Amino acid sequence: MSNKKILLANPRGFCAGVDRAISIVERALEEYGAPIYVRHEVVHNKFVVDNLRNKGAVFIENLDDVPPEATLIYSAHGVSQAVQQEAMARGFRIFDATCPLVTKVHKEVSRLDEQGYQIVMIGHKGHPEVEGTMGQLPPGAMLLVETVADVAGLEVRNEDKLAHVSQTTLSVDETSGIIAALKQRFPNIKSPHKEDICYATTNRQEAVKKLAAICDVVIVVGSPNSSNSNRLREVAALLGVDAYMVDNAGCLQTQWFSGKQRVGITAGASAPEVLVNDVVQTIVSWGYPTVTEDAGVEENIMFVLPKELRSSS
Repeated sequence: MSNKKILLANPRGFCAGVDRAISIVERALEEYGAPIYVRHEVVHNKFVVDNLRNKGAVFIENLDDVPPEATLIYSAHGVSQAVQQEAMARGFRIFDATCPLVTKVHKEVSRLDEQGYQIVMIGHKGHPEVEGTMGQLPPGAMLLVETVADVAGLEVRNEDKLAHVSQTTLSVDETSGIIAALKQRFPNIKSPHKEDICYATTNRQEAVKKLAAICDVVIVVGSPNSSNSNRLREVAALLGVDAYMVDNAGCLQTQWFSGKQRVGITAGASAPEVLVNDVVQTIVSWGYPTVTEDAGVEENIMFVLPKELRSSS
């Protein structure tokens, strides 16, 4: 009898913020008909985006590509104040699919700025969430650090009026090192009341650590541009296990499993369960007959839709 087995992480896949964002686009399509315009990919998953595109969603980066009086949706990653002001000035029907946990960081940034703090953001340059959060203030008002090394090069206006926030999808371990460096250099820097790393990111990273401790190889289901999926693969790899990220089952390579007995599988917060199932079935067909699911942490958080899109039934 084969000792080869698959272990599924829990929790994995969709979080409440992603669920809400996708539902906003789907409900808007039902309520107002196609096309519905979405600024940036609503979530970072190719399967999800292609599916919504087939239903009539049009993904744009520039508001010039949105016709007058159209319906516009902001992605789960959030947008800058400049984008919001331009969209309102153009008279679009607007729905905000920004994850409420990202919105919380936006409000925190505005509050800290009003109190006279200069804000350091921990995040990845060019990521839409980072652009949206830093865009809550005028250009140049916030400082960005991506690594511990970046902290040494910071030039601040007042070391005693400094605060930090974080991109919500980063690795908890990654940010802890940067925060420690910030506190060492700027002992009076103000930290958020609650950590900015979102509950779903934290839970998925803890679950993949459990997998990495008992598996020979870890597969993360997620698209290449998904920050939280990339972090899951990194967290597993840093624990010394072979770890690969795949967009779908077609990306799997048989050589990854040569000599491996235990295969761990998880999924980023924007990856649907249908893709996980396809990956599981493919690996089962390659000689891993037993599939076990970790109990994990139960997530029961739900975020409400905008009132105009709530079902009347």
